[in-house]
Amino acid sequence: MALDMVVQGVAVKRRGPLVTWLLILVTFGIYGLFHWYYMNREVRDFSAAAGAPIGNSPGKSVLALFPGFILIVPVIWTWVTTATRVREVRRIVLAGAPGEEPSVGLSVLFSFLYSLQHPYLQASLNSTWDMAGATSAVAAAAPPPAAD
Repeated sequence: MALDMVVQGVAVKRRGPLVTWLLILVTFGIYGLFHWYYMNREVRDFSAAAGAPIGNSPGKSVLALFPGFILIVPVIWTWVTTATRVREVRRIVLAGAPGEEPSVGLSVLFSFLYSLQHPYLQASLNSTWDMAGATSAVAAAAPPPAAD
């Protein structure tokens, strides 16, 4: 389901975008709250390790979704800011090189369509982790081979 990876010393997960979305549907949105937290935490931790801390609070991002949806503004705010953070992490990895960046506007549009922003942003993070040289957490934790 999710592959544990390490990027510049930060533990991240490579999640299947479709599986993420299906879990949100099957759990009536509850998994979406967990996914939102972990996605924001990974972005925060990676940006800090890369020397360009974004400084977000994953807990506040989740609170903006629930119970923030009651006021409408907090939920839209967290959609925009999370998509912006994912874009900033991509910019950190690209380091000025040309490359595709996720669209904040498209992410917000997907948010109104059955939480499709989750698979969109997760797919973007998966490719960002790949660009940053992510390795399997199992391979990263394995001791180096003994010299003969």
